[in-house]
Amino acid sequence: MKREAAEACCPPPAGKPDLRPIEGAEADEELATLCKAIGHPARVQILRLLVSKEACICGDIVEELPLAQSTVSQHLKVLKEAGLIRGDVDGPRVCYCIEPRTLRRLKALIGGL
Repeated sequence: MKREAAEACCPPPAGKPDLRPIEGAEADEELATLCKAIGHPARVQILRLLVSKEACICGDIVEELPLAQSTVSQHLKVLKEAGLIRGDVDGPRVCYCIEPRTLRRLKALIGGL
């Protein structure tokens, strides 16, 4: 998929720096929530797939994983609710891509351990 099409599907988030603390009760709760979201190997595979493609992916996710469409949809829902991915409607389908700000936040929180 061309970069323009990917940006139309999942436009890049604002580039503001994240100044929230990486320690403390709120940060610990956030880290636990994000870790729970990636606590299944299929969800980790989905994240790796989306990061490697650097673009929106619609039906390709099901083709890449040895899982049923309904199972993939459930994993995508968990990741989206945690804010790790975005899913934008593109006609009759939903295109998914990484939410870079949340992924950077997860890395920072883990780095603060």
